[in-house]
Amino acid sequence: MSARSAITPFILLVVGGGLLIGLLTAPGPWYAELAKPSFNPPNWIFGPVWTILYVLIAVAGWRVWQRDRSGPAIKLWWLQLVLNFAWSPVFFALHSVGFALVIIVALFATILAFIAVARSTDHVSAWLFVPYACWVGFASLLNGAIWQLN
Repeated sequence: MSARSAITPFILLVVGGGLLIGLLTAPGPWYAELAKPSFNPPNWIFGPVWTILYVLIAVAGWRVWQRDRSGPAIKLWWLQLVLNFAWSPVFFALHSVGFALVIIVALFATILAFIAVARSTDHVSAWLFVPYACWVGFASLLNGAIWQLN
């Protein structure tokens, strides 16, 4: 498989995996009844935002994989993906708001570490993760507020 054609599996894995997890762990009555902070966005915003972010995550992963398939950037990329995919089942399926908060804070730290490491070898990949870092930073505050309110 050529490096250029390898982007397809990255997009399928990240976008497909994220969408599948989102469908399997969609917010239900439990989430609807939780007390939420005033800055909680409407539910409809999460799908479009995550779809865009998943494309950016996939492209960044593909780019760092092309440069070094076993280096620190790709290892951080895989770690953030595991943490990202773990959060929804823990929060929405297990109803473990506190453990989800631990996961999302670890995810945020991993995203920042990826940006710092990728910046030295691929500025584009680092910048592709900036919107992701912003969103996960916000989501961490939201998760924390929901944990406090409930």
